[in-house]
Amino acid sequence: MSEQDLPRDAQETVGGEPAGVPVGHEGTRVEIEETAAWSANGFIPLVLAVVFVIGALRSFIEGGTLSDAGQDPGVWGVLGALQIVLFGLAVVSITIVSPGDTRVLQFFGRYIGTVRSPGLKMVLPFARGRRVSVRVRNFETNELKVNDADGNPVNIAAIVVWQVADTAKAVFAVEDYREFVRVQAEAALRHVATTHPYDNAAPGEESLRGSTDVVAAELAAEVADRIAIAGLEVVEARISSLAYAPEIAHAMLQRQQAAAVIAAREKIVEGAVSMVQGALRQLEADDVVEMDEERKAAMVSNLLVVLCSSSQATPVVNTGTLYN
Repeated sequence: MSEQDLPRDAQETVGGEPAGVPVGHEGTRVEIEETAAWSANGFIPLVLAVVFVIGALRSFIEGGTLSDAGQDPGVWGVLGALQIVLFGLAVVSITIVSPGDTRVLQFFGRYIGTVRSPGLKMVLPFARGRRVSVRVRNFETNELKVNDADGNPVNIAAIVVWQVADTAKAVFAVEDYREFVRVQAEAALRHVATTHPYDNAAPGEESLRGSTDVVAAELAAEVADRIAIAGLEVVEARISSLAYAPEIAHAMLQRQQAAAVIAAREKIVEGAVSMVQGALRQLEADDVVEMDEERKAAMVSNLLVVLCSSSQATPVVNTGTLYN
């Protein structure tokens, strides 16, 4: 099937459009954004509640007095009942918002806004408030076993620092935003790990071990893109654990050791050649000895053997001539 034969949603996914586009069955998404809810100073209903309680008690006392006197309490009883109702309305309209918390309000199932300012607040009576923390949080993903860009299995884990940016989306757009960010972070970590080699990157490539800042930035961007639908944002993401899988760790260690030995030998040879060149130049400049090309070659060979040998060289005194 070609890309032209796919549904429009699938074509957008194939073409590299933003993630989250429904593919196949027509998806339904909760489109909602945070708005500010109406609120007032919470001490107002608190004072009114005290006034209504006192008024209700006075009304019931007056009504009881009239009833004892054989008179109809009438208006006093109705007034007392009304004040009790008003007291209940004042009490249910009071809510407390702590610093770093918010209250997402629903009125008979309808979202009516979010209260972000902390303190004692008065909201619409009978509005059900759900506490949503906007504090910065962090968690460490499980250690995942994935294949890097070269196909080598590696164990990798990351720490993700995040917070709620849009409380309405966090509550209504996804089932559980805490579990959502955890699962999406692991999915993003798997994807990023498969696009980079563990080490020994080619020119112009970034490796997981050698370019941790670049990889961390890519991880943070991908996690942020995946969880934006839930009204969440990423503060920081960092690789916390990175190692070859146990089944290939020994072989990879041998490869690293071989690479280190080769690099050391290259340095030794480079230094030895420089020393031999200096020795020949000094001998010629001071007229210590005159050497033809064959003698120079023999001297260079001897010096390189001495300087590049991994064990102590044993000198040999030549009492003859090179030509015998």
